[in-house]
Amino acid sequence: MTNGTTSGQLDTIPRLLARNADRYGSKAAYREKDYGIWQSWTWVEAQAETRALALGLLELGANPGDHIAIIGRNRPYLYWSMVAAQMVGAVPVPLYQDAVGEEIAYVLDHCSARFIIAADQEQVDKVLEVQDRLNGLDHMIYLDPRGMRKYDHGKLSPFADVQARGREHAGKHEATLRDRMAEQNGSTTCVMLYTSGTTGRPKGVVLSNDNIIETARHSSEFDKLRAGDEVLAYLPMAWVGDFIFSIGQAYWTAFCVNCPESSDTMMTDLREIGPTYYFAPPRIFETQLTNIMIRMEDAGSFKKWLFDRYMEVARRVGPAILDEKPVSFMDRLNYRLGEFFVYGPLKNALGFTRVRVGYTAGEAIGPEIFDFYRALGINLKQLYGQTEASVFITQQPDHEVRPDTVGVPSPGVEIKIADSGEVYYRSPGVFVEYYKNPESTASTKDAEGWVATGDAGFIEEDTGHLRIIDRAKDVGKMASGALFAPKYVENKLKFFPNILEAVVFGSGRETCAAFINIDLTAVGNWAERNNIAYASYQELSQHPDVISQIKANIEEVNRSVAADAMLSGCQIHRFLVLHKELDADDGELTRTRKVRRRIIEEKFDDLITALYDGSSSISTETEVTYEDGRKGLLKATLQVENAETVVTSTPKVEAAE
Repeated sequence: MTNGTTSGQLDTIPRLLARNADRYGSKAAYREKDYGIWQSWTWVEAQAETRALALGLLELGANPGDHIAIIGRNRPYLYWSMVAAQMVGAVPVPLYQDAVGEEIAYVLDHCSARFIIAADQEQVDKVLEVQDRLNGLDHMIYLDPRGMRKYDHGKLSPFADVQARGREHAGKHEATLRDRMAEQNGSTTCVMLYTSGTTGRPKGVVLSNDNIIETARHSSEFDKLRAGDEVLAYLPMAWVGDFIFSIGQAYWTAFCVNCPESSDTMMTDLREIGPTYYFAPPRIFETQLTNIMIRMEDAGSFKKWLFDRYMEVARRVGPAILDEKPVSFMDRLNYRLGEFFVYGPLKNALGFTRVRVGYTAGEAIGPEIFDFYRALGINLKQLYGQTEASVFITQQPDHEVRPDTVGVPSPGVEIKIADSGEVYYRSPGVFVEYYKNPESTASTKDAEGWVATGDAGFIEEDTGHLRIIDRAKDVGKMASGALFAPKYVENKLKFFPNILEAVVFGSGRETCAAFINIDLTAVGNWAERNNIAYASYQELSQHPDVISQIKANIEEVNRSVAADAMLSGCQIHRFLVLHKELDADDGELTRTRKVRRRIIEEKFDDLITALYDGSSSISTETEVTYEDGRKGLLKATLQVENAETVVTSTPKVEAAE
């Protein structure tokens, strides 16, 4: 796509910032809660803060093409840092704030970051621990000065000081800044984002201004986003979703980005802001639903009766009312009563009262979880996307929302299904390249711009909606020839409040088996109500009553899976409850909490063997990483349980041959 073909001269993020300062100058651009008080910045003020930092970076010697790493939680200052980097012709590279030193070292070394803008002492310390492995690091800027007074400031500067130096030396650098911004266009690199690395080392995805701005424009128009909208920016800044929502769409539409005080206050801050546009991965919606169910278990008998009574109404007619389909007068009346007694207070408690458009993505969401929120009248939809697509591949149009599809191609996106069943797409959002990795670029994106998603799926002939079955590499066949799609079963399991994570095995085998992670919040609450004492996650996970509950959940899922003729072979025959939570620090999950199946299969090989050799228990040792970075061994004896299955006639899969 050539520069400015559809967006005119609004072809860079700094130009969008200038447009917003001119057109929406007095409107709120950013808010941040600090010490319990919301601070606000208008678009004019945000432009001034960003320009001051850009001038300060020039004073420090920032050159076009430099990579500037940004590490920390969502804060307006760090969003300004990304745009300031773009102003001087550099490339912002946001990193995951919870990344450990080894992960940070890899990314910083791979992109040869010359400058780092870190949120606080914790992030500075992580960089200092690995600085001897970094080539080309010139200077580090920190935002929060607490704890930094006695550090060597030879190559370390406070954020405010860099801005002050920028303002002080503005006359010297104004012309340079103006020239550098003028040289940029749609093909200029906008950001480099690293993939989560589910199958290996993270790859640096280079995205241009055209990629981000055209995708932001199309997706904003699709959902009629506008300047008066409010979003809560709480997801990792290194994730492409946060970048497209909090930079791309925010700057295109000029809506306000709100940053919570901390992860601990996120739910409170969400209620106070009442966003109109909201995104959360399935894990967040699962956690919120778990908390709701816990509260209902603790509620009095009348409140619980009221909840159950009106949620039955909501599940039956709520989605139809949301989609403006015909519903009887009595059902509408009952639903209105439910809104007064249950749905309204519940949405208010969740912070969803004003949500006009809500999305979930990242991985498949359980249909029951999805339907629960839509039953409340929340316009929750699914989108399907990737870092390499600048997020959007498909979206669900209003009134065409279903839990079993991810929608139709987003505006400007083309989709095709390969003979193998893998989904391919091309669009204005398709990434430029993988940084320093031409082989992976060529294997992912062909000469015509088609990108392999790595996901298996098909397009419904009658609706044009895309259905994703699973990761292409994870979809397989069982020994019987039946289809094996683990994520389908895992999502059903995670609907239950006491199941946090599930990993299903079965490819090439006669039967399926599973690892289960309990949700400590939900199960701990149950234990407290039932006067069950426990000293650790490990002890609670192996309690006979807990295992009995998990078994009942699995058998309920088996009955549901058995009803799907194509996937009935994925019923779980044996399972065990893991003695530890799967953790990104232990390499079992990515930083976006996706399961790393191959690593889990290697790490827990003895447990998988026990699932299939008929053992009733297994003693194991597992290496774990503590919060301070130390490693240790966790010993446990785990019970291996059988689950009841439903006998069906399972069709063999021939199409994937």
